Amino acid sequence: MPRFLRLTPAAASPETTRPAPEKLIAGDPVHTTWNVEERDGLYCGIWQSTPGKWRISYDEWEYCRILAGRSVITDAAGTEYRLGPGDSFILRPGFTGTWEVIETTRKDYVIRV
Repeated sequence: MPRFLRLTPAAASPETTRPAPEKLIAGDPVHTTWNVEERDGLYCGIWQSTPGKWRISYDEWEYCRILAGRSVITDAAGTEYRLGPGDSFILRPGFTGTWEVIETTRKDYVIRV
């Protein structure tokens, strides 16, 4: 196993998904995920979504950095977090709200479960 991995889409096969129907609020977002690392409760890779809006609920800890596009994350209290290229953030376990992709968004991420 290599000890150095570049975080690029070429490093993993893409997986394509959509939000579960009960979570979907608007649009028909398509998610593409390149999981570069997946072991011992750690996940790291690149995620991309086309426009749409869905409900989110986090049981895990996640660090993200927006690489491209525009999104709005809204917490359960109604606070909006507008995100664009270069923005970094952490979502902690227990976070609930919505994720709205305004312009196709790509992020890199590290998840710890």
